[in-house]
Amino acid sequence: MGVTPCSVLAIDAGNSKTDVALLGPDGSVLASGQAGGFQPSRAGVAAAVDVIAEAMASVGLDHRDGRGRGPWAEHVSACLANADFPVEERKLAREIERRNWGRETEVHNDTFALLRAGLPVGAEPCGVAVVCGAGINCVGMTPDGRTARFPAIGRISGDWGGGGGLADEAMWFAARAEDGRGGPTELARALPAHLGLDSMASLIEAMHLGRIPAGRRLDLAPVLFAVAAAGDPVALSLVHRQADEVVAMASVALGRLGLLEQEVPVVLGGSVLAAGHPQLNDRIAAGLAERAPRARISVITVPPVLGAGLLGLDALGSPPGAYEKLRAHFG
Repeated sequence: MGVTPCSVLAIDAGNSKTDVALLGPDGSVLASGQAGGFQPSRAGVAAAVDVIAEAMASVGLDHRDGRGRGPWAEHVSACLANADFPVEERKLAREIERRNWGRETEVHNDTFALLRAGLPVGAEPCGVAVVCGAGINCVGMTPDGRTARFPAIGRISGDWGGGGGLADEAMWFAARAEDGRGGPTELARALPAHLGLDSMASLIEAMHLGRIPAGRRLDLAPVLFAVAAAGDPVALSLVHRQADEVVAMASVALGRLGLLEQEVPVVLGGSVLAAGHPQLNDRIAAGLAERAPRARISVITVPPVLGAGLLGLDALGSPPGAYEKLRAHFG
């Protein structure tokens, strides 16, 4: 497949899936593909970038390495999970550049794709985004280039929640409810039942021995929300704690950038927030109304690769019509 001059290779690589889209200079989507999760901290940088190559290969854009094939695009806009420190962004950028996919490459943490996708058409790059999917992260930026970020690498950097964290917390309370170390909760019945088991003891054993893949623990987060919606106090307390964590991250990022009193977007996304659970999202709205009363909250459900594409169009100085066409493609 030939590459249209000044096109963008947009990449959104998350923990659970990787999306790529090749864009024409007018914002049209020429091709798109998808592959598995992007986890350089586990697989290593080269193996993680191989997953991006698989997404490209799914629509005939590339083979595994790509060297010697010539650049596919004028600009590569890569928004990547687990690019949490500048040194990680640089390593990933070097590996992508080695593949010769584009004439120039920019790598950002994937939360910046969410923020860019959630900004109104024609708005300055200013606001905060919180993503709560498998994990949780938050970024903010201002038109003068200042940013606010968190390491977002788990408990050692002070993080709590996300789909994986919520599932783990739900299992902790359910295990203790069943064996008597903790108080009662419907989670002790609902979690194993969701996976076809009759007790938490069976669920714990199956996960420990690998009969249930570790990745399936993410399936338990929606169960937590269902139990909370039915009024279970333990489940509801976890949902409320997640809401308070989102409010804390967003308000701290706004404060670092001097935006707490400004009318700016706060963009929410990721599978947990996009699901629209009232017990979660309503509490977030109430918390932000207290701490950042002029913030404009929106929940984004479009594919994050849109944000990567918009950042690529920014880099090329594309005309307004290109942005409109790209947004129209992704709804």
